[in-house]
Amino acid sequence: MFCVNLLYSLNKIVVKCVWNVDKKASDLNIYEVKTLKTHVFFVDKNVDDLNTYPQILQAASYLQRGELVAFPTETVYGLGANAMSTTAVENIFVAKGRPSDNPLIVHIATKEQLHDIAYDIPSVAHILMKHFWPGPLTLILPKKEAVSPRVTAGLNTVAVRMPNHPIALALIEASGLPIAAPSANRSGRPSPTTAKHVLDDLDGRIAAIVDGGATGVGVESTVIDCTTEIPTILRPGGVTKEDIEQVIGVVDIDRALVEKGAVPKSPGMKYTHYAPKAPLIVVNGSSTFLQQLVNEKRANGLRVGVLTTEERRHTYEADIVIPCGRRNDLRTVAQHLYDVLRAFDKTNVDIIYSESFPNEGMGVAIMNRLLKAAGHEQVVEK
Repeated sequence: MFCVNLLYSLNKIVVKCVWNVDKKASDLNIYEVKTLKTHVFFVDKNVDDLNTYPQILQAASYLQRGELVAFPTETVYGLGANAMSTTAVENIFVAKGRPSDNPLIVHIATKEQLHDIAYDIPSVAHILMKHFWPGPLTLILPKKEAVSPRVTAGLNTVAVRMPNHPIALALIEASGLPIAAPSANRSGRPSPTTAKHVLDDLDGRIAAIVDGGATGVGVESTVIDCTTEIPTILRPGGVTKEDIEQVIGVVDIDRALVEKGAVPKSPGMKYTHYAPKAPLIVVNGSSTFLQQLVNEKRANGLRVGVLTTEERRHTYEADIVIPCGRRNDLRTVAQHLYDVLRAFDKTNVDIIYSESFPNEGMGVAIMNRLLKAAGHEQVVEK
C-alpha cells in the first residue's frame, strides 16, 4: 500500500489509499470488484486554462490508462472510461453493478470526435447539435466499429452527447478520448449530483473523482433516437419535448414512456433506477389525501417521510418532511430531486410518500424519475 501526497497552489488533492488488488478475467460474470485508491481532485470550474490544470491532466492520465474517473456534468456526475476500450468499459459495469444489456452514453468535447464513433449522421441530428450542444441532449446515431460493443450493448447504434460543463469538456479534451459515462452511482441508487454522493457509492471501486461542486440540471440528459423516420424520445430529461419540437417539429415518444407494460426501445429503460432505501410511493391526489395516507401508516407505528415542495413544506404532519425545489419552477425540483432522495436515506423512515407533478415540460422528466424510483408504485385519489 502506498500514498501519494500532492499539493497544488490553487487546489488540494485528497488521496484515499487502500489496497489495490488487480483482478483479470475475460468474462464479466467472473469479474470481481477491484479495491482501489480513490483520488479526489478538487477543481474550480471557473478557473482559467482548465485544459492545462494539473488535476485535470492527472485525471485524464487515469482515463488514458483505462481507469475509471467520475466527473461533473451539467446534469449529474458521470463515471467515465475510454469508450474504445472494452476492458475499460467493462470496469464501469463491475464498479456500478450495472446490468450488461444497459447501453452507455459516449461523451465528447468536440464535434470532430463525433466522426470517430458515428457515421451517416442524419440532418436532423446536425440541427439538434446546433441548437442544444453542448447541453443535456443525447443523440442516438449509427455507430462505427471502433466503439466498444460493451458501450452499445451489442446494438448497431451509439448514444452521444457533448456536456455543457467546463470541467467535463476539459477532462475529455485532455484525455484525447471519447468517454463512455453513465451516472456515477451504484446501479439502482439515486444519481449523484455532488462528489460526496459519488464517494458514498463508489469509494474504493474507482480510481478518481473530479470534484467540481454540485451539478446544475439535476436529472440526466434527454435521449432522442435520430435513426427513426420521426425522431423518438427514449428518455425525458434536461431538454423538454417542447424545446425539441420548436426546433425540428413533431417528435415521437417511446411507447414505454406512456403505456404501462410496453417494452422500451432502449434496453436500459426497463430497469428500476434512482431508488432510496425506504419504499417510495408517488401520490396522485390532493394534499389532504396524501396526509390521510401518512396518518394511516403512522397509526400502524411506521415512521413516514414526505417529499414535497417549498410551497407545501408546512402542509404535512409527518416524521420527516423534505422540500424539493419549488412547484412554480419545476427546474428547481429536477435540480434537487436526487439529493432529496439521498437525504431520506439519512433518516430512519419506513416509507416515503411523494407528491406528483404536472406531466408536461420538465415535469415529464421528474415524474419519469420518481416513478422509476418508486418501482412504478403509485396511489391515485378516487
